[in-house]
Amino acid sequence: MKRTSDGVTLSLPPFTRGVAWIIGINTAIFLSSIVLGLSFPRIDSLLIRYFALTPVDVMRGAVWQLLTYSFLHAGFFHWFGNMLGIWMFGSALERTWGTRRFLELFGLGVFGGAATTVLISYIGVLGSPYVPTVGASAGDFAILAAYAMIFGETEIFMFPWPVLIKAKYVVLILTVVTVIFAVAGGGNVAYVAHLGGLLFGYIYVRFVVRRSGGSYLSERYYGLRNTWHRWRRKQAGKKFEVYMRQHDEKGHFDERGNYVPPPDDDKTNGSGSKWVN
Repeated sequence: MKRTSDGVTLSLPPFTRGVAWIIGINTAIFLSSIVLGLSFPRIDSLLIRYFALTPVDVMRGAVWQLLTYSFLHAGFFHWFGNMLGIWMFGSALERTWGTRRFLELFGLGVFGGAATTVLISYIGVLGSPYVPTVGASAGDFAILAAYAMIFGETEIFMFPWPVLIKAKYVVLILTVVTVIFAVAGGGNVAYVAHLGGLLFGYIYVRFVVRRSGGSYLSERYYGLRNTWHRWRRKQAGKKFEVYMRQHDEKGHFDERGNYVPPPDDDKTNGSGSKWVN
């Protein structure tokens, strides 16, 4: 719901591309695990064993768990709650930022929640490195943090209570409650991962979105790729220079890997004639 000059109106967000991808992948995996479980009862335990976030396994090399844990859910309400949050708050961010930046936010939140869980579990303050974690809540909380920073004044209907609260206060309340439950060791909920998602969502908006006109992570990717291609060109250029020297030619390649032909006076074929380039 949202407040307008005519009162309070009900409006549901659209299914934007990135939101649809995340929900579709999570839903497909959730339903597939249920269907496969009918024939293979051990499928859930196998998925948890190899794809849930277990800090001790990550430290032993199972680094894929830093992302794959977010696609597993412990029951219908766990899956439904996470997908609902991604849809309700993520669509507004994606429409504002674009799909690539929204997916960067979600992925960073998932990774940040996992990294925080692994770190805290080994410090020994909260959690255990042998307990697996599943769910997209860390990415969900990263979205919540970003939503509060971008659309903080938007009022949210706190169902089932007939109360409208600004988004920034909703996230503040959730943060305080999450910290309390994390310190108190609240049951089997991964509150540390939630806090990690909130932190990395804040970091992404504060230090990436507000300081970069483009999509930072993708810019870094293309920058590294271009550096790799320049290096390959330089290596090829060095090999070609060796070939040219073997044939008494003087062309060379500059620091960018571009061919620099010899001066016109030097471009002869050994018999007084000019080389045609």
